[in-house]
Amino acid sequence: MNTADMTAKIAAGHGFIAALDQSGGSTPKALKGYGIEADAYSNDTEMYALIQAMRARIITAPAFGSGKVVAAILFERTMDSEIDGKPTPTVLHDRGVVPFIKIDKGLQDEVNGVQMMKPMPELDALLARAAKLGMFGTKERSVINFANREGIAAIVKQQFEVGQQVLSHGLVPILEPETNIKSAERAQCDEILTDELHKALDAMSGDAKVMLKLSLPAHAGQYDALVAHPRVLKVVALSGGYNRHDACAELAKNKGMIASFSRALLEDLRFQMTDAEFDAALAEAIDEIYAASTVKSADAA
Repeated sequence: MNTADMTAKIAAGHGFIAALDQSGGSTPKALKGYGIEADAYSNDTEMYALIQAMRARIITAPAFGSGKVVAAILFERTMDSEIDGKPTPTVLHDRGVVPFIKIDKGLQDEVNGVQMMKPMPELDALLARAAKLGMFGTKERSVINFANREGIAAIVKQQFEVGQQVLSHGLVPILEPETNIKSAERAQCDEILTDELHKALDAMSGDAKVMLKLSLPAHAGQYDALVAHPRVLKVVALSGGYNRHDACAELAKNKGMIASFSRALLEDLRFQMTDAEFDAALAEAIDEIYAASTVKSADAA
């Protein structure tokens, strides 16, 4: 796929994005969910080999190449790895799946109700390597815990600054200012974030587009105007702690949004499954998430 093909596929949104980007801190939890306990590995090398094997099993499964998964977000190590002797990004291209890479290095401590991204001093080198490997875009995450406008404005400012750096390398950024769905101020956070995102989008120079990865909103239709904004290629939703059934039910209420799920996609997969069992469980998850991404409920705003 060339860049124009990948852009068209994402813009059409006829499917969803698989988030396979668990990094160092979240890898043990992801492996445990997959049925591999911490005593199965003794160092980071062994741990990452196990998570790469899990990702390879997912990416090569029949359902993953069904056309219902339009893109996948990878961890840096996964981008640099191979599956059956081929670079992982090439394998995704061959399966018709657009590759993205997670670029953030984790979160800073909370200030003004939000957690900004840690500094990324080697980002330019990573972006150059990603572009050379055929990656289409990037993803960067920060977190909003409380409805503090100063904090949320700072989050959005940082997201767009990094996004412009990504765009300068010919890649498309997914900006992910996640709202904590457990926050007592969740609805107010959504409203302030929507306002600040509109300001930042309206202030963008040139004609480049970004993507937004947002928590499922407290009120359906909250992000309708963002979905329609001319500087937004696509708005995608994170599951944010919902199980798959509940995440899909919420997603189906929001027109124009497609899924970018991680835990909700992987929750039923286990290392101990036979290939047939694994493929069937993955296919069931993909079908449910695809439906919620493409067929919206009568309750959608």
